[in-house]
Amino acid sequence: MFDPIFEWLVDGAPGATDSKGVIERMCPDLVRAGAPLDRFGAFVKTLHPHLMGRGFRWNRGGPVEVTGQTHDVLRTAAYLESTIAWVQQNATPLRRRLLDPSCPRDYLPLDEFAAEGFTDYLAAPMLFMNGEVHAASFATRDAGGFTEPHVEGFLRIVRPLSRIAEILAQRRTAANLLDAYVGHKTGERIVAGQIRRGDAETIRAVLWFSDLRGFTALSASLPTSGVLAVLNGLFDCQVPAIERHGGEVLKFMGDGLLAIFPIGGEPASPATVCEAAFTSAEEALRALTTFNASRPGAPPIRFGLALHIGEVAYGNIGGAARLDFTCIGPAVNVAARLEALTGKVDRPVVVSADVARLTARATTPLGAFELKGVPAPEAVFAPAEGILSAW
Repeated sequence: MFDPIFEWLVDGAPGATDSKGVIERMCPDLVRAGAPLDRFGAFVKTLHPHLMGRGFRWNRGGPVEVTGQTHDVLRTAAYLESTIAWVQQNATPLRRRLLDPSCPRDYLPLDEFAAEGFTDYLAAPMLFMNGEVHAASFATRDAGGFTEPHVEGFLRIVRPLSRIAEILAQRRTAANLLDAYVGHKTGERIVAGQIRRGDAETIRAVLWFSDLRGFTALSASLPTSGVLAVLNGLFDCQVPAIERHGGEVLKFMGDGLLAIFPIGGEPASPATVCEAAFTSAEEALRALTTFNASRPGAPPIRFGLALHIGEVAYGNIGGAARLDFTCIGPAVNVAARLEALTGKVDRPVVVSADVARLTARATTPLGAFELKGVPAPEAVFAPAEGILSAW
């Protein structure tokens, strides 16, 4: 039973590009082949900083729903007492003929399934080659439930389905890790093949260079766990604000952060990108105020931020077998040197003359400064009003 579907999965599910596409094709095909399938579900764990796994649900006549589950789910009764958890722990199919009055309702979802009119339920392990066990489930509202050939057919197609799921899960894990460690746009470039040392392109961007104030004293006054908590809180104030407005974090350098807002694409104009960077800075400083309020009695955390605009080489640099995808160039040096001025001029944010000229926001000239490694004095400006202009 279901031989064409089995062969399609064995061949790599041609025509489907992701897990959702596989399910959208497979489930209606099962129905057309005679299976009284009304609901299909799958749960696949993943390697992600925030998500423990993803759930997929197909209901006959409806779209495939995809949900993400956080790591906290693993500690809930809804998971620990579920059919999915049992299958993952035992690597064995679990069937409950809910139409039978004597059928045990020994797992949390079964009462819910029976109340929704389901008459038969099968959960099957999806065995990955690395030893992980994931799960798929099949349910029907048919008055007679599943026949034994139906159950045998489902268990048979789960085998090649597991191979497809593993390939797609590994691909998604790679994308998740690249997003987490190098950023989404950079990750896309790496996946697209920009992986050789020296692969780089010249782009124009607004550069964000920030650094924690008083990090040395902070490190001496707190245990390592406390320092890490402060740094994580500090970066939580900045990273979401940067990413919300089109920026990409390229590097964490101890207590410092380098990000870019590329010019080109959307938003396109330099002035628009400068405004996005300013808005990100406002949101980051506002988040910092909230973070400091959550630490009563502790000295407030401050960071300095410089915004500069210029051309950078964006690509791979490093040893033959150990690369870093970053940006380099004189503009990066200027941004770093400008950030070092924030403490000296007692401003949380300073910007270069090029940024000041492009922004519609009011700025105050602070003078021209000699910057190490920069051939001529640089005119430096600060926002004239609002949260950007005061600690």
